[in-house]
Amino acid sequence: MTTIKQIVVVEGRDDTKRLKETFGDIDTIETRGSAIDEATLARIRQAQAKRGVIVLTDPDFPGEKIRKTISRAVPGVTHAFLPRAEGVPAHKGSLGIEHATPAALRAALQHLFTEAPDAPQVISQKDLLTAGLIGGTDSRYRREQLGELLHIGYTNGKQLLRRLKEFRITRAAFFAALDQVNGGRHDHA
Repeated sequence: MTTIKQIVVVEGRDDTKRLKETFGDIDTIETRGSAIDEATLARIRQAQAKRGVIVLTDPDFPGEKIRKTISRAVPGVTHAFLPRAEGVPAHKGSLGIEHATPAALRAALQHLFTEAPDAPQVISQKDLLTAGLIGGTDSRYRREQLGELLHIGYTNGKQLLRRLKEFRITRAAFFAALDQVNGGRHDHA
């Protein structure tokens, strides 16, 4: 079993249970929803200082809200993203970490990103427009595919440029993933 040294921030008990089933001895902090209180943020700050933190939230709007709240309050946390398709429940229920397979969770925790807000912008708005990632009828689908290939999660058009910058996605990595989204066609300069 893989050992995770950092403390993983998740949304709830079911997420913790799923991670323990997959990784065994793993420590988590549960946010208990998107309205994170100051006491939970203080625990996350302390965990970041002592062992490091990995934020692994559900691949949905509330999960993204939690991720943003933590990033603002605790700079330098590491992020892992579960693709939306991997968090779909087998029956009824909402999208979530608790529905992911052990293989999907291991894959998510193998691709970690730490935000670097001061990183230079290497991919431009024009690159996104030319690539059909914004402003097109299938842009949302293309962004979802790109986010999965780069392991940075789904973003809307405004967030994509920021996330590519903050997670230091290189032009080479961006265009390699874009080639896969395009089915091997090279539609960029």
